[in-house]
Amino acid sequence: MTTTAEASAETVDLFSPEVVADPFGWYARLREETGPNTGTLNIGTMMGGPEMWLVTRYEDVRQVLTDSRFLTNPPADSPIEDIRAGVFKRLDFPPDLIPWMANLLNVSDGEDHTRLRKLVSYALTAHRIGKLRPRVEKITEDLLDKLAEDGKDGSPVDLVEEYCYPLPVTVICELVGIDEPDRPHWRAWGDSMATMNGERIPATLLKCIELARELIEKRRAEPQDDLVTALVQAQAEDQNRVSDDEIIGILFSLVTAGHQTTTYLIGNSVILLLENPDQLARLKENPSMWPQAVRELQRLGPIQFAQPRFPAEDIELGGVTIPRGAPVAPLLLAANTDPRRFPDPNKLVIDRLAVGSEGHLGFGKGIHRCLGQHLAYQEAEVALQGLFTRFPNLSLAVPREEIPWILRPGFTRTKTLPLKLV
Repeated sequence: MTTTAEASAETVDLFSPEVVADPFGWYARLREETGPNTGTLNIGTMMGGPEMWLVTRYEDVRQVLTDSRFLTNPPADSPIEDIRAGVFKRLDFPPDLIPWMANLLNVSDGEDHTRLRKLVSYALTAHRIGKLRPRVEKITEDLLDKLAEDGKDGSPVDLVEEYCYPLPVTVICELVGIDEPDRPHWRAWGDSMATMNGERIPATLLKCIELARELIEKRRAEPQDDLVTALVQAQAEDQNRVSDDEIIGILFSLVTAGHQTTTYLIGNSVILLLENPDQLARLKENPSMWPQAVRELQRLGPIQFAQPRFPAEDIELGGVTIPRGAPVAPLLLAANTDPRRFPDPNKLVIDRLAVGSEGHLGFGKGIHRCLGQHLAYQEAEVALQGLFTRFPNLSLAVPREEIPWILRPGFTRTKTLPLKLV
């Protein structure tokens, strides 16, 4: 990128403590403050890596996500290193493990992406997810029973540990086919990724690769009604449809994305609703608005930005000509709080968005839109409605400022969430 000096007086590192601690403030600043030659874009980095264009306004972000000229991998002749790989290099991550860190469904382009997405999409259609609802409700009911027992004497309960995490991880593991004894290892992997713990990630990653290979062999020998079985059966019909390593990559993509973001969404939503008692009261009076509410809650987090994109040709965006192969970072949270698209954007309005045409970009857009969005919405809806119905006097057990947050770039979430149920 040759225009950095003229484009911006300040290069923003999205992984810096200042940005991570105040993403709403920083993204608003980036969205509204531009230099004389930048149009509506700014320049940023991740952990001091290659410079990239930061896209912050709703219409611009939407274009990056939906324009087929923006690829998820640099062109073959691009001099820019893959930013994702660069982050792990700077964490002193073993080079041979870096390829496993990619979200396989999100980093493939063209025919490869179509092939892989088609293999897994059947398991995550709105119809199939709808059929899962009774199981989601039963898991939720059991977790609420345990919460009630643990907090019956007024003792605080940690909602993250006892509710926000167990529900989505149980559902996604059952859907994919991960056996219960192996699930703690996948959680350890998820936790090490959530905190970007460069020391823990390799060991937890290697363990889950080992377990995934064992699972593939188990399902070949004893098929079950799960996604892994469907994938190995598709492979048996045509070896070119999917390899063992691709099946493992799909597992990592689905299990990680399938529980982490929903865990964060449920926990963050509880805080937002407790901070907006007028909106919570509206939901209690009219429970039919919960589907709309979870969409509005997703608009306000927890996902802050999508993976970088790379234009296949020079593209005009936001008043700037982005050179072919130059990395572009779509900042989802900035777009979702753009007042040009959402009036009074930082305010929670539970019926702001219509189901089916909500317009927010919290799950991405276009061909890489999150496959698990229907499942995440359903789980959050069931979990939040069940929680506030069972415990109408739910309250924070500590002052708001004492709730510990995990300051990981790209996500907003609490480390723990101590609540009083009565």
